[in-house]
Amino acid sequence: MTDQVTIDDTFAEAFPMRGTRLIITAADAELAGIAAGEFCGNASSVIGCDTEAGIEGLVSSEETIDGRPGVSVLAFAFDRESLEKAVTARVGQNVLTCPTTACYAGLQSEARKDRIKVGSQLRFFGDGYQFSKKLDDRRFWRVPVMDGEFLCEDVVGTVKGIGGGNLLVCGRSQRETLAAIRLAVKEIHALSDVIMPFPSGIVRSGSKVGSKYKPLKASTNEKWCPSLRGQTESALQQGEQAVYEIVIDGLSQSAVAAAMAAGLRAAAAAPGVMRISAGNYGGKLGPYHFHLHQLEAEAKVGG
Repeated sequence: MTDQVTIDDTFAEAFPMRGTRLIITAADAELAGIAAGEFCGNASSVIGCDTEAGIEGLVSSEETIDGRPGVSVLAFAFDRESLEKAVTARVGQNVLTCPTTACYAGLQSEARKDRIKVGSQLRFFGDGYQFSKKLDDRRFWRVPVMDGEFLCEDVVGTVKGIGGGNLLVCGRSQRETLAAIRLAVKEIHALSDVIMPFPSGIVRSGSKVGSKYKPLKASTNEKWCPSLRGQTESALQQGEQAVYEIVIDGLSQSAVAAAMAAGLRAAAAAPGVMRISAGNYGGKLGPYHFHLHQLEAEAKVGG
């Protein structure tokens, strides 16, 4: 890290979510990637989406249950029921419909309360021609489609996840700050158990809770907007001309912390970055607090 970058003495405030992992496979990596990308569409924030979802990473044919190339996706919602509804709809619309795909559980759970039904709901598309197959203690549904069969796991496990880990990267120009945030996103992409649900992993439209317009749940966070520096109580410091945010969801507190530390380390080493901060609501939003100075110390040790 460079000594010229200020790390604010603050914390990112995160909140509990319910998370799951799916493994989407296909005849080739291109089709698996397309299906996974479509599954994750319109899934940036639960403020306006049914889930927060993103691609976790590629899965080699040596690691998948059917020996084909795959993609791992993570999805998060506030409760199991909401997650089940969102995941089932997205698999039905965007994976079932994609040529050659199959969908498997990336998490297993013995407790029924920690499972969501996916294949057991989508099987009805088979209109009575579907049938099940059991492998050890896992059940799969085979649904006839026009290029053969769509194979989908009956149930998928879930865990208590975390949403809302974040970093705010402030720089002296849009170009330099964007380059820095891309480096941070690249470092985080290399890690498992986390996603960055916003487009390209980057948020330009940081928000606050509420609005002057009553129907809106959230609105622009004017304190971080450079163009409003003279019209509001700005959080920006002299010379800061652009801010980008990374939002991180993870399957565990340690996974989110590791991702934030990796992103912080990468951004702080990039040219043009002046300060790194984080968004919180004074501890009122969620119980998970990721303190930047602690993450900075861990990143230095790890680096």
